Amino acid sequence: MGYKVVVAGATGNVGREMLNILAERAFPVDEIAVLASRKSLGTEVSFGDTTLKTKDLDTFDFTGWDIALFAIGSDATKKYAPKAAAAGCVVIDNSSLYRYDPDVPLIVPEVNADAIEGYSKKNIIANPNCSTAQMVVALKPLHDRARIKRVVVSTYQSVSGAGKDGMDELWDQTKAVYNPTDDKPAKKFTKQIAFNVIPHIDVFMEDGSTKEEWKMAAETKKIVDPKIKVTATCVRVPVFVGHAEAINIEFEDFLDEDEARDILREAPGIMVIDKREDGGYVTPVECVGDFATFISRIRQDGTIENGLNLWCVSDNLRKGAALNAVQIAEVLGNRVLKKA
Repeated sequence: MGYKVVVAGATGNVGREMLNILAERAFPVDEIAVLASRKSLGTEVSFGDTTLKTKDLDTFDFTGWDIALFAIGSDATKKYAPKAAAAGCVVIDNSSLYRYDPDVPLIVPEVNADAIEGYSKKNIIANPNCSTAQMVVALKPLHDRARIKRVVVSTYQSVSGAGKDGMDELWDQTKAVYNPTDDKPAKKFTKQIAFNVIPHIDVFMEDGSTKEEWKMAAETKKIVDPKIKVTATCVRVPVFVGHAEAINIEFEDFLDEDEARDILREAPGIMVIDKREDGGYVTPVECVGDFATFISRIRQDGTIENGLNLWCVSDNLRKGAALNAVQIAEVLGNRVLKKA
């Protein structure tokens, strides 16, 4: 016996990826409903070998459905998630709305799967920010061994993190560079993204950091350990899919780079590709479509007593969003609902 599953926001990048991953991982689905706003009503989406037509999110009755994967943004989630949860359907939400709610677990299954038990307070589980998800997968096994004091991270985040409009803007501006008469001014981003990098993701806060940078710190504390200090600089780069991060870690205890490499090789969800030669590392274009978080460039940081540097790359539409949501659903099914 399988589950009755809803995917809300099924026509978007993340929603489509959720459907792909549910099929790829053979999640036990007895029945599936794909929901969208009225402007996308009737749009066809693929689920394995099946083609489905979207239904109206606004009028959908969640009664009798087991799990709903939400990829509809915070405003819509605020309206529809409580409705689904009250009907007895467990919501796994990809927006930022519930991430910092103490009554809603924020989960990366490789890191804190046990937190799933807290879902029943609101019948809602939060999916973390894309940049946080891949980083904590790398941090957790190292933290278990040597206790992390501080993390300094610089991100190189693809335009797909800003949705279809971000991808379209990069595509249009790139073409326009070679056709000077076809001007494509910045709309989705604050400056030109083609052949450029932008040190600005989400809104600015009073201390000069951006909301994206704040999210990485707050979410790492909630998922891994509230004692870890995190400072981030988040940068949008002209890459379609795949986030990369340069991570500097300061530990309480010394951790040798070779031991760190061995720990990461054995850790769930991680693939270590770390050869000190030309091409002996993974770049965003190589991680697209993969489930793993890739770690390269592991090395001691000689400027501090107990420091390591590493390079972390992952498909942000997968581990940063859709894959993590499906993995949460798998944990929920295996540990709590136990139908399949």
